[in-house]
Amino acid sequence: MDRPTRNAIERATQRARQVLEQDFAAQLEGTYDILRTGFGATPGGKSLEGKRAPRYGAIFAAIERKQASGMLPAEAVADYLRDASFTALNRLVALKMLEDRGLVQQCITKGEESSGYAEFVGMAPGIPLLADGGGYRLYMESLFDELSTEVKVLFDRRDPASALWPRRGAIEELLDVLNVAELASVWGADETIGWVYQYFNGADERRKMREESQAPRNSRELAIRNQFFTPRYVVQFLVDNTLGRTWLEMFGEETQLATRCEYLVRPADGPMGSRRRKDPRDLRILDPACGSGHFLLYAFDLLLTIYEEAWAENDPGPVSESTGRSLHDDYPDLARLKLAAPGLIVAHNLYGVDIDARCAQIAAFALWLRAQRAYKEMGIRADARPRIERTHIVIAESMPESPDLAQAFAAELKRPFQSSLFDRMIEEMRLAGELGTLLQVDRSLAADIRSARRQFVEEQPTLPLDLPQKLEQGRLDLSGITDETVFQETEETILGALRRFAESAGGADTRRVLFAGDAAQGVALVDLLRTRFDIVLMNPPFGAPSLAAKKEFEKAYPRTKNDIYAAFVERGIQLLNPGGLLGAITSRTGFFLSSFQKWREEVLLAEAPPVVFADLGLGVMDGAMVEAAAYCLQREG
Repeated sequence: MDRPTRNAIERATQRARQVLEQDFAAQLEGTYDILRTGFGATPGGKSLEGKRAPRYGAIFAAIERKQASGMLPAEAVADYLRDASFTALNRLVALKMLEDRGLVQQCITKGEESSGYAEFVGMAPGIPLLADGGGYRLYMESLFDELSTEVKVLFDRRDPASALWPRRGAIEELLDVLNVAELASVWGADETIGWVYQYFNGADERRKMREESQAPRNSRELAIRNQFFTPRYVVQFLVDNTLGRTWLEMFGEETQLATRCEYLVRPADGPMGSRRRKDPRDLRILDPACGSGHFLLYAFDLLLTIYEEAWAENDPGPVSESTGRSLHDDYPDLARLKLAAPGLIVAHNLYGVDIDARCAQIAAFALWLRAQRAYKEMGIRADARPRIERTHIVIAESMPESPDLAQAFAAELKRPFQSSLFDRMIEEMRLAGELGTLLQVDRSLAADIRSARRQFVEEQPTLPLDLPQKLEQGRLDLSGITDETVFQETEETILGALRRFAESAGGADTRRVLFAGDAAQGVALVDLLRTRFDIVLMNPPFGAPSLAAKKEFEKAYPRTKNDIYAAFVERGIQLLNPGGLLGAITSRTGFFLSSFQKWREEVLLAEAPPVVFADLGLGVMDGAMVEAAAYCLQREG
């Protein structure tokens, strides 16, 4: 996407944000008595009737939760306005992209004159009579509800950010902004929504943050300061030399990727290496600071080829560790495998984490959209496509510290060790929103999971008569029950209980919904950090960590504490399987400054020597004043 086109997206995004924040601020004050400085003198919810009362409850709970995390009242209101504005804009942009692909009827391009709205009105002619464009809002919300069955993180209306909707004048101005002729070409590009994400926070806002504090003061500032789009050629370079290299070493030179991966660097002094073949469902790829998901999207492209080539082998192929069956066992003909492949890729291969919840909206939507394109290219009608209801895109945020809700939830867990393990997760995850995947919760919880395993065995219905003696002497045989099986059962139990807990109030108690959502994300992050990956790809943040996490960060990463990008590389290596590959674009300073000597000697050379290195120089990442390098490392073993 060229610079003039990106400039047009930036202008439209900044204008849309201005319109939304002004309109939503007026609604908060005029309807709900919530000022920019905090809650007003009169509790707005008590004087509201009809639908506005539960909406106030949702807004109040969201702002209250932000204040509980340490924000001042004015900061909490401003943050809620940003969340609501970004979510509204994101949904309109997403619908515009879905329109372009024929996945929804026309709904944005002509506003209330759109063909989709006309059909909706035809079923209920009184809808256009609702005040202030209420009929169009009802139509849009019906679209959100339909789409949320698959793209829940973006379109779920239980999100408190959905409580506000632009009034008629604002929505008309927004549609004018999105429907300008200079943007007509962008809606078919998968990366458009990623550019909207980057441009939502303007350069002036980033500059002001840096002027006020040298180091990021919180997770939001850390995220905003590091919103730099990774150029497509860098994405290809890193994925070609990690995933592409891995498959070529598994499959051999016959793979199409040998020629398709145009940036793949081959050894100058001999052939490519070789490695044990895996079922494609067992290839796990992680972006630990995923942003809008560009590494994962290109990896998706290569994985489609990998699945087909793995199936096309005459022999049944390796058995999957996750299913216990080969691809041929599960898909007896190529047509069935091709139909299943997009869903398999999302379900088994691609993982992403970010500390910015808005990234989860975009990355999950982008993966779902990429799967839809794959189905379209196969000629599969939209109504005949397999559903993709979940991605492995995780928001890294602190688990909820709400003692009353935690106590009420504990009653849902029938086994004591599950309740105690959940309590430990909450404790260990208190800095998840600041550190993300740098949080070493997989290590800190290891002893608790081993303890849970012992309790799990003790609670079995049939136990040896000499159990007390065996426990005392440490001779109890736990070999048949692994830490993994105990954690998996605990995870499934907790997630099921959280769903019931959120639904038990019929959606009326927003605090319960928020608690359950936050806790589910926390459990998902713990699960992800206990996983080991074949490929780790990243464009990590750089500079100092947030002030809130500085002490814990320096304690956890003594060798790489001078820059957060070096710590991300160290952590990425820890999350790799032996022989796994890491691809990163970072500042080039780590390769020559004396302050990075331990990183070079003790992390790179000792644990994961470079396979390929490219010195890219200045001006690579849009807006980042940093000289960059792109490189791939291979973990020893």
